[in-house]
Amino acid sequence: MTEMKIALGAMEFGSRIDEKTSFALLDAYVDAGGVWIDTANCYSFWQVPSGRGGQSEELLGRWFAARPGVRDRVKLATKVGCEPLWPGSFPDHTEGLSEKVIDAALETSLRRLGIDHIDLYWAHRDDLTTPLEETVAAFGKHAKAGTIGRIGLSNYALWRVERMRGLALAQGVEGPTALQLRYSYLQPRPFVRDNAHDHRFGWITDEVLDYADRNPEQELFAYSPLMSGGYEREDRPIQEAFDHPGTTRRLEVLSKVAAELGVTRSEVVIAWLAGGSPAVTPIVGMSTPTYLRTALAGAHLTLPTNLRTLLDEAW
Repeated sequence: MTEMKIALGAMEFGSRIDEKTSFALLDAYVDAGGVWIDTANCYSFWQVPSGRGGQSEELLGRWFAARPGVRDRVKLATKVGCEPLWPGSFPDHTEGLSEKVIDAALETSLRRLGIDHIDLYWAHRDDLTTPLEETVAAFGKHAKAGTIGRIGLSNYALWRVERMRGLALAQGVEGPTALQLRYSYLQPRPFVRDNAHDHRFGWITDEVLDYADRNPEQELFAYSPLMSGGYEREDRPIQEAFDHPGTTRRLEVLSKVAAELGVTRSEVVIAWLAGGSPAVTPIVGMSTPTYLRTALAGAHLTLPTNLRTLLDEAW
């Protein structure tokens, strides 16, 4: 059976989204055939008085404990690198990606989650203060030990990705096989720098798409694919970075395709991402069962060739 191309983002579970609601969403996702669950060791430090992360991992640990056998039905991804060194120190002072940090963070994540391995371990963002050789060796050590399966890089420049792959090959250790960046059907103006684009290399570009297409072992994951509800909700206006004629044109085509299929624009966006070439796995953060059903419906939707062409040509 083909794995459903979608991941459930657990960023706000255990903080803004309470435990009862989080458990219900996780249960519904797994019961519908969902596999990937994505979190991070720093989630959600900005939503709690302590200014420290870990709430999402701890909630997932309680969910695993309360649902015997469910761990075997899912693939768990978490991240290291962005936890603030002290409350309020993000983004200038975070834990980074030294061997010491990776060793300690992985041990903490496994303890919080109550599991013995992580299927996909992400470097949350690049750490320019630690030699790449050290970071690669640390990830490789844990991959060899079996405490992590795959290694992923989030918000990385492609030249750094390739350098890490070369170092991993030279060291004889596991290299990165996944990239996580922001992506959606709408695209921002080039070189935008604002609070919605706080990672300089945090966007899937044509270069990234070409890279993944020519290196099929590299799986693409996209965060914020539904623009925080901007495709559906009038109270969630699309950010200023997307204010240009291309957005107007794409929204018109997106609305046309959604109407023809009798689905929401969000469902079309999920289907467009998951069914593209290369395919992109959307990471969807959901707070209600209705939103989750919409995302799952999009993951199951196959766009007819003529409508996919129409969507692509609007670019």
